[in-house]
Amino acid sequence: MSTSVTFDQATRIYPGSTDPAVDALDLEIAEGEFLVLVGPSGCGKSTSLRMLAGLEDVTSGTIRIGDKDVTNLRPKDRDIAMVFQNYALYPHMSVAENMGFALKIAGNSKADIDQRVKDAAQILDLEAYLDRKPKALSGGQRQRVAMGRAIVRQPRVFLMDEPLSNLDAKLRVSTRTQIASLQRRLDITTVYVTHDQVEAMTMGDRVAVLKDGVLQQVDTPLGLYDNPKNAFVAGFIGSPAMNLGTFAVADGNVVIGDATVPLPRSTVGALTSDKVQIGFRPEAMILASESDPGSFPVEALVIEELGSDAFLYGNLLGDNLKADHIVARIAPRSVPQRGETVWFTIEPGRLHAFDVETGAALPTQ
Repeated sequence: MSTSVTFDQATRIYPGSTDPAVDALDLEIAEGEFLVLVGPSGCGKSTSLRMLAGLEDVTSGTIRIGDKDVTNLRPKDRDIAMVFQNYALYPHMSVAENMGFALKIAGNSKADIDQRVKDAAQILDLEAYLDRKPKALSGGQRQRVAMGRAIVRQPRVFLMDEPLSNLDAKLRVSTRTQIASLQRRLDITTVYVTHDQVEAMTMGDRVAVLKDGVLQQVDTPLGLYDNPKNAFVAGFIGSPAMNLGTFAVADGNVVIGDATVPLPRSTVGALTSDKVQIGFRPEAMILASESDPGSFPVEALVIEELGSDAFLYGNLLGDNLKADHIVARIAPRSVPQRGETVWFTIEPGRLHAFDVETGAALPTQ
């Protein structure tokens, strides 16, 4: 039976440091929800998970599992099961012994352990491997054994700390699908940590984005993608990343190189300076001609042809530019040549604007 999880102003400051690793985290995770914590290295996502597991002390604030305050409880009293990055399997034990070890320690009967291990092995397609030692398994199989060890405990909450990071790219894709479908079948509240935003977007019911220990935004994957609250979330979520650049504003238009693109009136009204940070997704760029209003030139540097898609990586051309490289999704069957100048416009309604000083999203409707 799963349950909800609540972080209430949960803070962790490591001894000898003044900056919190996790700073007043407020987060509600619903019963049966798959929530992903994502962010760059050092953002506090693993620390948050370890605080929930009882492996890190909470400096201030509280953590609840259901209605129970677990802030100061020992890990074994929290009714959680954790899957680690390195699987942490016992090399001298068989798969079955690894999966049932926690139950054996807890004093469960042999019949109960055998049945639970058998049930978990069936769910994870491990029945043929129960007598093998971990060294005789592939990385993906070891990962499933670690999952099985968590499942047999029948916890109220699953915690997963980058469980796919040791797998190769192709196996990661298939295994993340397996984990997501397994979680939905078991309906156990799951908190999953990853630095890979594609993993976060494809697996989570909701995704919580952290930076420097501070929660930036929590929303559905599509909510984060379409309505980022600030420039950090906008740049972090999405692959390839959103195009972001700081441009001058003149007469209600943003000046991109030598081109002028009209800004929504609501954006202009919210500006606090004569500059604005503009963002637009690669798929929001439309091939245009030089004569089209609001079009701007891009020098094609690299074309990635992926079969079903193609991406153009290039430089904005023009004076007074402070933008990074531009990425545009283009038709895969008619790609420009390297070094060619290509003109683009931004699809109406797909422009994002952010305050230059704070990075906060500005209205664009």
